Amino acid sequence: MGSRDDNLPVIDFSTFDLKPGTPEWESTRSLVSKAAEEYGCFQAVVRKFPDGLQPAINRSLGEVFELPLEAKRRNVSEKPFHGYFASSNVNPRFESLGVDHPETFSRIEKLTSTLWPEGNTNFRISKLDRLVRSMILESIGVDKYLEQHISSTYYTFRMMRYESPETIDRTIRMKPHTDKNIVCIFHQNDIDGLEVQARDGGLWLPANFAPDSSFYVVIGESFRAWTNGRLHSPLHRVVMTGGDDHKARCSAGLFSVPRDGHIVKAPEELVDENRPLLFRPFDYAEYLKLRCADVDKAVVPSLKDYFGV
Repeated sequence: MGSRDDNLPVIDFSTFDLKPGTPEWESTRSLVSKAAEEYGCFQAVVRKFPDGLQPAINRSLGEVFELPLEAKRRNVSEKPFHGYFASSNVNPRFESLGVDHPETFSRIEKLTSTLWPEGNTNFRISKLDRLVRSMILESIGVDKYLEQHISSTYYTFRMMRYESPETIDRTIRMKPHTDKNIVCIFHQNDIDGLEVQARDGGLWLPANFAPDSSFYVVIGESFRAWTNGRLHSPLHRVVMTGGDDHKARCSAGLFSVPRDGHIVKAPEELVDENRPLLFRPFDYAEYLKLRCADVDKAVVPSLKDYFGV
């Protein structure tokens, strides 16, 4: 069920009716746990998309970013990194648009119905999110907290567009960063560029997609804290080169995010004298504000810098 692609794990979820206790579940859980601990990310391969779905996703993403700037700016949020995010000196020629609770947001109904088709029994991204988290909690012996863990989060949907460089030289389009949330699951068009740094801080590993059948799963800092450091939250970036067509890279991600007022805290079972507490309990909203204040720094502080013990 698993293989390696340029040193990043690839895990087969095409049998999406995995049931706890079965040999298929056990083997997939082992692969997910190992990938989350050693790399903090993996490529999830699902059943091949129905004909026409991938072009529909690409068109829908393109239509969103072709909206007038005034329209995109109307998608505001009081929360840092939510709503519309325009280009900046730190991340030039990049823009993104986020929507909380996307399954209820009518303005992008066309896009969400493409990515979350109610009638498509083969695949829903939110189902993969729950499946991954269920396997991870079970593998570290705290699956009794699954429902509490799931209910303490909500989903935000973010669309991202990276303009092609005008030069053929490799150009950073999104500076190295870690995700702040629990888990991100995202898909892209046919333009690659995502790179993930190895856990030892050395090589940058390319994350290659199978556009018509795969997603990338990335562990966020908050999940790392909740598991008391058992998981890895990887540094990742986007690097692109220009070409004759200067095609933009577009991606869309589902982020599981701690709810307002929720304190991220490792269960007591995951803390002992052999593995002392690594992070103080923290309010996710406070963490967002701290990260937002430091977003223009050349090197953004890590979760450990803010809340490390």
